[in-house]
Order: sequence, then C-alpha cells, then structure tokens
Amino acid sequence: MAADARARRPLSIAILASGEGTTLDALADRVEDGTLPARIALVLTNRADVGAIARARRHGLTTVVVPNRGVRTEEWADHVTQELTARGTELVVLAGFLAILPPSWVRRWSGRAINLHPALLPRYGGRGMYGDRVHRAVLASGDAFTGVTVHLVTAAIDGGPILAQAKVAVLADDSPERLRARLHPIEVELVADTIRRFAEGALPLPYPEPDAPAPPRRDGADDAA
Repeated sequence: MAADARARRPLSIAILASGEGTTLDALADRVEDGTLPARIALVLTNRADVGAIARARRHGLTTVVVPNRGVRTEEWADHVTQELTARGTELVVLAGFLAILPPSWVRRWSGRAINLHPALLPRYGGRGMYGDRVHRAVLASGDAFTGVTVHLVTAAIDGGPILAQAKVAVLADDSPERLRARLHPIEVELVADTIRRFAEGALPLPYPEPDAPAPPRRDGADDAA
C-alpha cells in the first residue's frame, strides 16, 4: 500500500547543478513525458553564468542562484535549505554540483540527498575529484573498467552509501572527452532510475545512513522536508 500511495503522487525533487545542466535537461524530459514520477520543484545553482539556468528555464522550471563565494559557508547553506524547504523538496539531487555542502546541511537533509559521481566509487572520489579530473585519473591508472555511481550524500565527500552503480569498459582509444560522452546517457538512466525507486517506495525516504534504524516506509502523506 505504501508504494502504491507514493506512486500516485509525484516525488518533489530539487536539482542542484553548477555546470551545463545536461543531466537536469534529460531528467526534465522524462518528467514531461511521464516516464519519471517526479516533479522538479526547483533548480538551484551556486553560479549565475552556467548553462543549467537556461536549460531549466526552457522547461519552465523555477531557478534560484545562491552564490557561495564571499559568503560564510553556514549562512550560504542555510539559504540553500530555505529555498529547498520553501518549494516542498522531498529529495535533493546533486547533478554536477561543485560546491561542498557543510556538515550542518548534510545533517538537515540526511537520507534525502543523493549525488551522481562519474566513477565506480570508492575509486576516484573525494575532494577535487569531479568531471574530467575523474576521467583523466581513470585513464592514467590503466583501469579496464569505469562507470557511474549514485550515492547518498553524507559528511564524507563521495563516501555515502552506494545506491546504484553501472560499469563500462575503458576502450583503447578513450580520452576524457570520449569517456564523458559515453558515460552521460548511463548517468542519466542511473539517476533517473534511483529517483524512480524513491518515488515508487522501493527505496525508503529518508534513506537510513549506516548503523541507523530504517525509517518506516512512506505512506504518501504530505510530509515534505
């Protein structure tokens, strides 16, 4: 019954992005065509000059810029939380969001925030490992495989519980750019599927962190964060 009730009401998500916004663009397409049972309540970025804003506006989505430079980290994080709660956000999706969220924010959104990472964590994660930096590290290592990970956001950067992974072979002629292009559709499918599992009740929301008791499965009541 819980999953059925959850499936009848689209999950309210917010997407945090710092770049071109190609993943949010693809997720918005899925919401619009009815294949993703979610509602994008907000697109939030920390930079005013990124493509994510234009892409979001083309879909008619609400956008907010919360700059983090020259602002106290806690003050900035509180502002982010205010924007998320004002839109009834139930799940936060970090899709290429490069600002580091402080422990206080992570605690506030414990079990309700996920991140997309372009590698098979725990390899090639941590501070400073993002985008083509990850792909260059994979190629330099000589690894035969790479992939994509969706994980829960915790105080450990890229260290939260893994919710989903997809693995692909590294090809002899791969470059960082080619790897990025090949992984992008896989990233979109993996994060979309993870959101769908939350929306349909297959994953509990909030998701329990390690050593924490599992929360009861949602029954569809309006109890957004």
